[in-house]
Amino acid sequence: MKKIERPDLLIVGAGPVGCVIAERAAAVKKWKSLIIDKRNHVAGNCYDEVNNKGIRVHKYGPHYMRFKKKKVFNYVSNFTKWIKGDYVVKSKIKGKLYPIPINLTTLEKFFKKKFKKPIDAKKFLKKLQIKKKIIKNSEDYILSKLGKDIYENFYKNYTIKQWGIHPKNLDKSIVGRLPIRFNRDPYYVNQKIKVMPKNGYTNLFSNMIKDPKISLLLNTSYNKIKKKIKPKIATIYTGPPDVFFNFRYGKLDWRSLKFQFQTKKKEKIQECVQINFPNEKKYTRKVEIKHVTKQKSKFSTISYEFPNSKGDPYYPINNLKNRTKFNKYKQLIKKAEKNNIFFEGRLATYRYLNMDEVIEKALNLFNRLKLRY
Repeated sequence: MKKIERPDLLIVGAGPVGCVIAERAAAVKKWKSLIIDKRNHVAGNCYDEVNNKGIRVHKYGPHYMRFKKKKVFNYVSNFTKWIKGDYVVKSKIKGKLYPIPINLTTLEKFFKKKFKKPIDAKKFLKKLQIKKKIIKNSEDYILSKLGKDIYENFYKNYTIKQWGIHPKNLDKSIVGRLPIRFNRDPYYVNQKIKVMPKNGYTNLFSNMIKDPKISLLLNTSYNKIKKKIKPKIATIYTGPPDVFFNFRYGKLDWRSLKFQFQTKKKEKIQECVQINFPNEKKYTRKVEIKHVTKQKSKFSTISYEFPNSKGDPYYPINNLKNRTKFNKYKQLIKKAEKNNIFFEGRLATYRYLNMDEVIEKALNLFNRLKLRY
């Protein structure tokens, strides 16, 4: 490895957290950062690329950008132009497509009933709800909100496929992330700001790290360089904590994904960006990202998503066993901060986070660093 100038910050991971902190460090504090990544590209799991038919695809699954906070949106807008994010998702049950998240239209179509007002649907569901004194898990949560029929058709088997675990063994937050609506909003996310980077995520995050004070080293693992490069100020680590601490308290469980891509000479292959398959097929969903990238082409690409227990970590498995284990790692993370090593991001904090939340947390961490050093 060629000799690299000692940076102010060593940033492990070229995903959203790493790019945001490097950008802020260069722009605000004039700090030099070295970003390393074991993959051969920036943008982490947000990475997108153009395939041999000219179609932009999300290599690691769809990323639906939305913002709760205008200030986070305004920050990211410095690095990209936007197009509207038409995120429409449906679930295929017994050959029919239903809007997801569950809304009035879903309930009417599934139960073959008409609800004039939201209160009518709420009264109907109240008769179906299975009362639980304590909501212990994902199964309890859905049964108590929507009853057995919706649970068994829309949630149970999808959860088992996605997580490899029965819903009664998963924290309620897993299914609680998906809203239950009593209106006809067809969009997958609730936030008002629903957008897609006009030229893709790779372009967005590449623009963030254009400053000459930011260096990038790809195809490089942290273990390979941690003894060779000692930053002047701090290390930012965005990978799994169990790996960092050499599995001191054992391995944390993650769910991974495998993808199959198929390109057809067809302007559109399915009627919306994503179709979920709770009860049939080995894959959980089919995604035709062209619905939101808005590309004009005679071709389109579908990705098929197969959850897996092996491979790169994507989703932390939120159950008692893993929470207990991660709480032990949290103590080590606190101690690491005293040695100027900071953990941030979905992997590092073992939490499911949306992209706007990840970016906000990276901005907050930079503000902490700015005050501390």
